[in-house]
Amino acid sequence: MKLSMNEATALKCKGTSLEQDLALCEKYGYDMIEIRTMDCLKDYLAKHSIDELAAYFESHPVKPWAFNTLEYFNNLPEADYKETLRKLREMCEWGKKIGCKTVITVPTVGLKKVTRQAIRKSTLACLKEMGEICGEAGMRLSVEFLGHPEASINDFGEAYDIIHELDMENVGLTLDCFHFHGMHSSLADLAQADGKKIFIVHLNDTEDFQFGALRDDDRVWPGDGCIDLDGILQTLRKIGWAQDVLSLELFRPEYYAMPADDVYRIGKAKSEAVIARNF
Repeated sequence: MKLSMNEATALKCKGTSLEQDLALCEKYGYDMIEIRTMDCLKDYLAKHSIDELAAYFESHPVKPWAFNTLEYFNNLPEADYKETLRKLREMCEWGKKIGCKTVITVPTVGLKKVTRQAIRKSTLACLKEMGEICGEAGMRLSVEFLGHPEASINDFGEAYDIIHELDMENVGLTLDCFHFHGMHSSLADLAQADGKKIFIVHLNDTEDFQFGALRDDDRVWPGDGCIDLDGILQTLRKIGWAQDVLSLELFRPEYYAMPADDVYRIGKAKSEAVIARNF
């Protein structure tokens, strides 16, 4: 099992940058990196070219796992949706350059009194168009449902049903363990899924607050919280999930106050302990 670092995990640590994250991934033996496009990559490209980043990945052991994150895509005003498509095309161009094959996207948050039928209709139409754009570039689109009451898609079963109906080979799901737990998604639903439709798995844990009340800063190191990580990972194995990469993603304020070096070191040890007992 390979381990990826999502840049959010040390995003606000002192001196954070894509360059630092790559160096720490290499120092602590992370195999992959999830690149944050809205800040880390943006800051990198203000001083470097995408060709320089491509050269780095060609000559170093750390490889790009996914672009995180394309916000938002469904039930948007036309101008906002067009901007989402522009960003997607840009990410696809970057991906072709550096060998990153997957774009993670998240559903719109904060919609006011929109029916589930309208959300589903918009989601299917948008993902079809976005999937076609990715397909033309040889890329995958991975949809991350958000375990939050205000997210338009916030449950694994609902998200999977949409992906299943869409039935595009290059469009699948990101299963974030925190979001899976956050709105009490069902292991029974996961057990009925096709593991090949799950492209990305985010590894994390959380404090034991009530369902629907969890927020990103409640995340803790894998194994230090209340999520049934073993249940999720063992179920993924049973349904044929074969991506062979777990990606550590945290947003913990206490961890941001630590040296980034410590975050990478502890994150690796905590993640490997969970991986060792499941794979």
